Amino acid sequence: MTDLTLLRTNSDHTDFKELVKLLDQDLAIRDGDDHAFYAQFNKIDAIKEVVVAFKNGISVACGAIKPFADQTAEVKRMFVHPDFRNQGIAARILNELEKWALELGYHTCVLETGIKQPEAIGLYQKVGYHITPNYGQYIGVENSVCMAKALEKS
Repeated sequence: MTDLTLLRTNSDHTDFKELVKLLDQDLAIRDGDDHAFYAQFNKIDAIKEVVVAFKNGISVACGAIKPFADQTAEVKRMFVHPDFRNQGIAARILNELEKWALELGYHTCVLETGIKQPEAIGLYQKVGYHITPNYGQYIGVENSVCMAKALEKS
């Protein structure tokens, strides 16, 4: 997939903001009445580590990490435009985020996804994430699936 370019940026990047709008529209449909609860934890204004994927110069996917605990980063805002899914792009973004997390001194990544996002759960498990007890604001939220992965230097 040589025509895929990954750009490290931050949450001010225009293409990231546009992709997040599409992500939020998709999640509003999937989450239904629960969307407002989840939306409060997905603000992007303070995210400093963002990866945007471009295919043939068009922004097609994104993801981000933010500090969670001393040596743990949280993966946020993972999204691939529907027209570009099932091409390995999400795994490439996740790999880049994990490399960046290691560079920043993190040893673990955690994330939360929804039970109504089986394709996301499948991807995360395929690349080494395992389901954990729900953390933080997701404790007791039955539609949330929390996962973690120990990062390894390659």
